[in-house]
Amino acid sequence: MDVRPTRQTPRPAGRGRADHTAIVGCDLFVDGVAVESPGPAADLAHLYERAREQEGAFVWLGLHEPSEAALTRVAEVFGLHPLAVEDILHREQRVKIERYEDVLFLVVRAAQYVEHERVTAGFVRLFVGPHFVITVRQGTVMELSSLRADLSSDPAALARGPWSVVHAILDRLVDGYVEIAADLQTDLELTEAAMFVPGTPVTIEQLYQLKRQFMKFKAAVLPLQRPLAVLAGKELPKDLRRYFNDVADHHAAAVEQVTAFDDVLNALLQARLAQLTVEQNNDLRKIASWAAIAALPTAIAGIYGMNFTHMPELTSRYGYPTVLLLVLLSTFGLHRLLRRAGWL
Repeated sequence: MDVRPTRQTPRPAGRGRADHTAIVGCDLFVDGVAVESPGPAADLAHLYERAREQEGAFVWLGLHEPSEAALTRVAEVFGLHPLAVEDILHREQRVKIERYEDVLFLVVRAAQYVEHERVTAGFVRLFVGPHFVITVRQGTVMELSSLRADLSSDPAALARGPWSVVHAILDRLVDGYVEIAADLQTDLELTEAAMFVPGTPVTIEQLYQLKRQFMKFKAAVLPLQRPLAVLAGKELPKDLRRYFNDVADHHAAAVEQVTAFDDVLNALLQARLAQLTVEQNNDLRKIASWAAIAALPTAIAGIYGMNFTHMPELTSRYGYPTVLLLVLLSTFGLHRLLRRAGWL
């Protein structure tokens, strides 16, 4: 998408201060070295003006869940398009990549694995211009302060400009996907092993909970394919594409894992449903067997309880114990027969 708005003139120094509570990092880099790090009280207009005046300079601004007013002030300073700002204010946003004149807007979904088979997700939005990169995080997933420190100690990487920051973020994001995939694979293998161990049944609820976490992780991983394909294509200079191609390769491996996990989990669900069907059939057979055993003495007692005058054995001295013995022997024999057949 290519929307060409009119670039706004940066605000004068002293009027470009954003909400301090939203700024989690702000640095001016020149040739990969941080020459000014004013922190939360940054005069953004002043920094941006300096970045535009010096060759090889750019501003890296980090925001965490900014308010609408703070985001509007940042947009005025850096000339961000209102549609992109509106997208950020909508917390739930699909993964995408869009271009507004010379500013590229990228939305990615970060994921984090928590104990007890739980995956949490959050959005990271990036604005990339010729002299700035702005990161806007939602939630606590994927903090960037450690990444900022790592990059600050590598001037050669930052000398490539704002896209070096984007590459580092995407590289860490995809590495996180790979780690989560390994954790989920362990959970899946343990669940699969427990499926066929007597005495430790895996419930349908547990499988659906695991399926839910896989779907949440899948929703974070798969949509990133298109933005990476765009960045690794003709969107960037040739010397930068190789770095994004490497990230795309790692991401493709994560996608393959997620697809395989989905197939295995669906197979486990089908296997558990089949197990439940077998268990229900076994229960029904046991119920039917005991009903048959109970019906045999009931039938004999019913015959002798019809109270007809001329019935055999009514006047016999041994008729009563004989009938009781008949009931015991017949029920015992039927029980043995059903047990051999596997119904009991």
